[in-house]
Amino acid sequence: MLIILGLGVVPVAWSLVLSFQADDLVTPSHWVGLDNYAALAQDPHFAQAVGNTVLYTVLYVPLSILFGFLLAQALNRRIRLVGVYRTLVFVPFVLSATAQGVLFSFILDPQFGAANSLLHHLGVSPQGFLTDPAQALLVLVGITLWSGTGFCVVVYLAALQDVPPSLVEAARLDGAGTWRVLRHVTLPAVTPVTAFLVLWQLITSLQVFDLVYVTTKGGPLGSTTVIVYFVWEQAFKNFTAGYGAASAYVLALALLVVVVAVRVLRRPGKALR
Repeated sequence: MLIILGLGVVPVAWSLVLSFQADDLVTPSHWVGLDNYAALAQDPHFAQAVGNTVLYTVLYVPLSILFGFLLAQALNRRIRLVGVYRTLVFVPFVLSATAQGVLFSFILDPQFGAANSLLHHLGVSPQGFLTDPAQALLVLVGITLWSGTGFCVVVYLAALQDVPPSLVEAARLDGAGTWRVLRHVTLPAVTPVTAFLVLWQLITSLQVFDLVYVTTKGGPLGSTTVIVYFVWEQAFKNFTAGYGAASAYVLALALLVVVVAVRVLRRPGKALR
């Protein structure tokens, strides 16, 4: 209990108080009320960070769930070396975001990276990847899909193996093809798992930080600055801890809204009652 209070409850409460103060972590702080939140509403850099985070989430969450389900369907069969294939799909998820960032920083280096070397042999002009403002965020989404889809695959595999075979056999005996079995048997059976994955991936995408910090540092030109990186930058780089705490609580409120929305959509009947 003391550990939970010391590492969880106390910092949360202290940062809430800090969000109403001007604090540079060195000199004594002073109360500013809602000024930090008002400044956030007018800060173009915060607006850019919110936009980047929303775009990252909109791209990553549905694609990771879709690819995870399709791969799980493909691996939920009795094929040779299926255990090896499942392991290879899941291994990237085990790697830390820092290791992923270092790996892909080498691969996608504009001058010496293997990616541009391959494109050169294919007759394609070199790409900027993480150094191009138009490509950097999309590249980060691709890296995260490479690593994060494995989690969805494992969860969906467990769900698919719990689908009663008798239901599938009954549907096929009634003349249902592959698409109808998928639509009327498989998808309804894995709906609770899908709701869990949507919530999990939403929270994960809204909290992305490590990969951004290792690869782009929020650049180029702020094109990959996400909310959590913005919080870190304000608090520990610009030494405006109160401003950073305020932006962190804006993120916390957004996460709360997401959780409530998913629960309401998951149980519309109960929500109405």
